[in-house]
Amino acid sequence: MIELLTAAAAGVPLAAGWSWHALRLRRRITDARRDPLTGLATRAEFEERAATSLLRGPRAVVVLDLDGFKHINDTLGHAAGDEVIRAVGARLTAWADQHGGIVARLGGDEFAAVLPVFSYADLDWTMDGLGDHFADPAAFDGCEVPVRYSAGVVWSHPRQGPASGLAGWLRRADEAMYLAKRSGGGWHLAVGPDAALPTVNGRREGRSGSSGVAA
Repeated sequence: MIELLTAAAAGVPLAAGWSWHALRLRRRITDARRDPLTGLATRAEFEERAATSLLRGPRAVVVLDLDGFKHINDTLGHAAGDEVIRAVGARLTAWADQHGGIVARLGGDEFAAVLPVFSYADLDWTMDGLGDHFADPAAFDGCEVPVRYSAGVVWSHPRQGPASGLAGWLRRADEAMYLAKRSGGGWHLAVGPDAALPTVNGRREGRSGSSGVAA
Protein backbone atom coordinates (compact mmCIF):
# COMPACT_ATOMS: atom_id res chain seq x y z
CA MET A 1 0.00 0.00 0.00
CA ILE A 2 2.81 2.37 0.91
CA GLU A 3 4.52 1.54 -2.36
CA LEU A 4 1.34 2.41 -4.31
CA LEU A 5 0.94 5.75 -2.52
CA THR A 6 4.59 6.57 -3.15
CA ALA A 7 4.24 5.78 -6.85
CA ALA A 8 1.06 7.85 -7.09
CA ALA A 9 2.71 10.80 -5.36
CA ALA A 10 5.65 10.57 -7.75
CA GLY A 11 3.25 10.74 -10.67
CA VAL A 12 1.50 13.93 -9.51
CA PRO A 13 4.16 16.36 -10.82
CA LEU A 14 4.21 14.49 -14.15
CA ALA A 15 0.40 14.64 -14.46
CA ALA A 16 0.40 18.31 -13.50
CA GLY A 17 3.06 18.98 -16.10
CA TRP A 18 1.03 17.29 -18.82
CA SER A 19 -2.11 19.19 -17.76
CA TRP A 20 -0.25 22.50 -17.99
CA HIS A 21 1.16 21.52 -21.38
CA ALA A 22 -2.31 20.55 -22.68
CA LEU A 23 -3.82 23.82 -21.40
CA ARG A 24 -1.05 25.83 -23.05
CA LEU A 25 -1.54 23.92 -26.31
CA ARG A 26 -5.30 24.59 -26.26
CA ARG A 27 -4.66 28.28 -25.68
CA ARG A 28 -2.20 28.43 -28.57
CA ILE A 29 -4.73 26.74 -30.87
CA THR A 30 -7.46 29.15 -29.76
CA ASP A 31 -5.17 32.16 -30.25
CA ALA A 32 -4.29 30.96 -33.75
CA ARG A 33 -7.98 30.98 -34.65
CA ARG A 34 -8.52 34.54 -33.38
CA ASP A 35 -7.49 37.82 -34.95
CA PRO A 36 -4.99 39.38 -32.50
CA LEU A 37 -6.22 42.95 -33.06
CA THR A 38 -9.97 42.45 -32.70
CA GLY A 39 -10.39 39.04 -31.09
CA LEU A 40 -12.70 38.07 -33.95
CA ALA A 41 -12.50 34.73 -35.68
CA THR A 42 -9.90 34.42 -38.42
CA ARG A 43 -10.89 33.39 -41.95
CA ALA A 44 -10.24 29.68 -41.31
CA GLU A 45 -12.34 29.61 -38.12
CA PHE A 46 -15.09 31.64 -39.77
CA GLU A 47 -15.28 29.45 -42.87
CA GLU A 48 -15.61 26.31 -40.77
CA ARG A 49 -18.39 27.68 -38.56
CA ALA A 50 -20.18 29.62 -41.32
CA ALA A 51 -20.33 26.62 -43.66
CA THR A 52 -22.11 24.66 -40.92
CA SER A 53 -24.45 27.57 -40.17
CA LEU A 54 -25.51 27.84 -43.83
CA LEU A 55 -26.85 24.26 -43.70
CA ARG A 56 -29.21 25.03 -40.82
CA GLY A 57 -31.57 27.50 -42.48
CA PRO A 58 -31.85 30.85 -44.26
CA ARG A 59 -28.90 33.11 -43.56
CA ALA A 60 -27.66 36.58 -44.44
CA VAL A 61 -24.09 36.48 -45.75
CA VAL A 62 -22.41 39.86 -45.33
CA VAL A 63 -19.11 41.29 -46.54
CA LEU A 64 -18.18 44.67 -45.06
CA ASP A 65 -15.35 47.03 -45.99
CA LEU A 66 -14.49 50.34 -44.30
CA ASP A 67 -14.70 53.53 -46.36
CA GLY A 68 -11.82 55.98 -46.23
CA PHE A 69 -9.66 53.70 -44.11
CA LYS A 70 -6.49 54.47 -46.05
CA HIS A 71 -7.08 58.18 -45.40
CA ILE A 72 -7.23 57.49 -41.66
CA ASN A 73 -3.90 55.67 -41.78
CA ASP A 74 -2.31 58.34 -43.96
CA THR A 75 -3.46 61.33 -41.90
CA LEU A 76 -3.62 60.03 -38.32
CA GLY A 77 -1.18 57.12 -38.48
CA HIS A 78 -1.48 53.37 -38.24
CA ALA A 79 -2.12 53.47 -34.50
CA ALA A 80 -5.35 55.32 -35.25
CA GLY A 81 -6.17 52.79 -37.94
CA ASP A 82 -5.63 49.96 -35.47
CA GLU A 83 -7.95 51.65 -32.96
CA VAL A 84 -10.64 51.98 -35.62
CA ILE A 85 -10.28 48.29 -36.50
CA ARG A 86 -10.57 47.35 -32.82
CA ALA A 87 -13.68 49.52 -32.45
CA VAL A 88 -15.25 48.01 -35.55
CA GLY A 89 -14.50 44.52 -34.25
CA ALA A 90 -16.30 45.29 -30.98
CA ARG A 91 -19.29 46.78 -32.79
CA LEU A 92 -19.61 43.88 -35.20
CA THR A 93 -19.35 41.44 -32.30
CA ALA A 94 -22.23 43.19 -30.50
CA TRP A 95 -24.30 43.21 -33.70
CA ALA A 96 -23.64 39.55 -34.50
CA ASP A 97 -24.32 38.47 -30.91
CA GLN A 98 -27.64 40.33 -31.01
CA HIS A 99 -28.72 38.22 -33.99
CA GLY A 100 -27.03 34.93 -33.10
CA GLY A 101 -24.53 35.27 -35.93
CA ILE A 102 -20.85 34.68 -36.68
CA VAL A 103 -18.44 37.46 -37.59
CA ALA A 104 -14.80 37.49 -38.66
CA ARG A 105 -12.05 39.79 -39.81
CA LEU A 106 -10.96 38.56 -43.23
CA GLY A 107 -7.93 40.85 -43.32
CA GLY A 108 -7.11 44.54 -43.42
CA ASP A 109 -10.34 46.51 -43.07
CA GLU A 110 -12.57 43.77 -44.47
CA PHE A 111 -15.00 41.74 -42.38
CA ALA A 112 -17.62 39.05 -43.00
CA ALA A 113 -20.63 37.75 -41.11
CA VAL A 114 -23.28 35.04 -41.39
CA LEU A 115 -26.51 35.58 -39.47
CA PRO A 116 -29.88 33.78 -39.24
CA VAL A 117 -32.45 35.77 -41.27
CA PHE A 118 -35.87 34.31 -42.12
CA SER A 119 -37.50 36.95 -44.34
CA TYR A 120 -36.66 40.03 -46.37
CA ALA A 121 -38.32 42.17 -43.70
CA ASP A 122 -36.04 40.58 -41.12
CA LEU A 123 -33.10 41.22 -43.44
CA ASP A 124 -33.94 44.93 -43.70
CA TRP A 125 -34.23 45.19 -39.92
CA THR A 126 -30.95 43.34 -39.37
CA MET A 127 -28.96 45.42 -41.85
CA ASP A 128 -30.48 48.74 -40.78
CA GLY A 129 -29.48 47.81 -37.23
CA LEU A 130 -25.91 47.45 -38.42
CA GLY A 131 -25.90 51.18 -39.21
CA ASP A 132 -26.91 51.96 -35.63
CA HIS A 133 -23.70 50.33 -34.40
CA PHE A 134 -21.66 52.65 -36.64
CA ALA A 135 -23.44 55.89 -35.75
CA ASP A 136 -20.79 57.03 -33.27
CA PRO A 137 -17.19 57.87 -34.21
CA ALA A 138 -14.24 55.94 -32.82
CA ALA A 139 -12.08 57.67 -30.22
CA PHE A 140 -8.32 58.01 -30.68
CA ASP A 141 -5.91 60.25 -28.78
CA GLY A 142 -8.62 62.73 -27.89
CA CYS A 143 -9.95 62.81 -31.46
CA GLU A 144 -13.22 61.53 -32.87
CA VAL A 145 -12.68 59.46 -36.00
CA PRO A 146 -15.77 58.87 -38.17
CA VAL A 147 -16.28 55.22 -39.07
CA ARG A 148 -18.04 54.60 -42.39
CA TYR A 149 -18.60 51.35 -44.19
CA SER A 150 -19.93 49.68 -47.31
CA ALA A 151 -21.60 46.31 -46.89
CA GLY A 152 -22.90 43.75 -49.35
CA VAL A 153 -25.42 41.14 -48.31
CA VAL A 154 -27.04 38.14 -49.95
CA TRP A 155 -29.85 36.05 -48.51
CA SER A 156 -28.95 32.37 -48.70
CA HIS A 157 -31.01 29.23 -48.35
CA PRO A 158 -29.69 25.66 -47.93
CA ARG A 159 -31.80 24.44 -50.88
CA GLN A 160 -30.77 27.23 -53.25
CA GLY A 161 -27.16 28.27 -53.49
CA PRO A 162 -24.05 28.34 -55.65
CA ALA A 163 -22.21 25.08 -56.22
CA SER A 164 -19.20 26.55 -54.38
CA GLY A 165 -21.20 26.96 -51.16
CA LEU A 166 -19.90 29.56 -48.73
CA ALA A 167 -17.29 30.81 -51.20
CA GLY A 168 -20.00 31.51 -53.75
CA TRP A 169 -22.19 33.37 -51.26
CA LEU A 170 -19.22 35.44 -50.13
CA ARG A 171 -18.48 36.27 -53.77
CA ARG A 172 -22.07 37.53 -54.24
CA ALA A 173 -21.90 39.56 -51.02
CA ASP A 174 -18.56 40.99 -52.17
CA GLU A 175 -20.14 42.09 -55.45
CA ALA A 176 -22.93 43.81 -53.54
CA MET A 177 -20.39 45.50 -51.27
CA TYR A 178 -18.61 46.85 -54.34
CA LEU A 179 -21.88 48.33 -55.62
CA ALA A 180 -22.60 49.84 -52.20
CA LYS A 181 -19.16 51.46 -52.18
CA ARG A 182 -19.70 52.89 -55.67
CA SER A 183 -23.01 54.34 -54.47
CA GLY A 184 -21.43 56.12 -51.50
CA GLY A 185 -21.63 53.51 -48.74
CA GLY A 186 -24.30 51.81 -46.67
CA TRP A 187 -25.51 48.36 -47.66
CA HIS A 188 -26.61 46.77 -50.89
CA LEU A 189 -28.51 43.52 -51.45
CA ALA A 190 -27.48 40.98 -54.08
CA VAL A 191 -30.37 38.88 -55.37
CA GLY A 192 -29.72 35.23 -56.20
CA PRO A 193 -26.63 33.03 -55.98
CA ASP A 194 -25.19 33.61 -59.46
CA ALA A 195 -22.22 35.92 -59.94
CA ALA A 196 -23.17 39.15 -61.68
CA LEU A 197 -19.78 40.80 -62.24
CA PRO A 198 -16.91 39.53 -64.41
CA THR A 199 -14.29 37.29 -62.84
CA VAL A 200 -10.55 37.71 -63.41
CA ASN A 201 -8.07 35.21 -61.95
CA GLY A 202 -10.91 33.73 -59.90
CA ARG A 203 -11.81 37.04 -58.23
CA ARG A 204 -14.34 39.78 -58.85
CA GLU A 205 -13.00 42.17 -61.50
CA GLY A 206 -11.47 45.21 -59.80
CA ARG A 207 -10.53 43.22 -56.71
CA SER A 208 -6.94 43.22 -55.54
CA GLY A 209 -5.36 40.14 -57.12
CA SER A 210 -7.48 40.22 -60.26
CA SER A 211 -6.33 43.17 -62.37
CA GLY A 212 -4.03 44.65 -59.72
CA VAL A 213 -6.54 47.38 -58.80
CA ALA A 214 -7.97 47.43 -55.31
CA ALA A 215 -11.68 48.09 -55.03
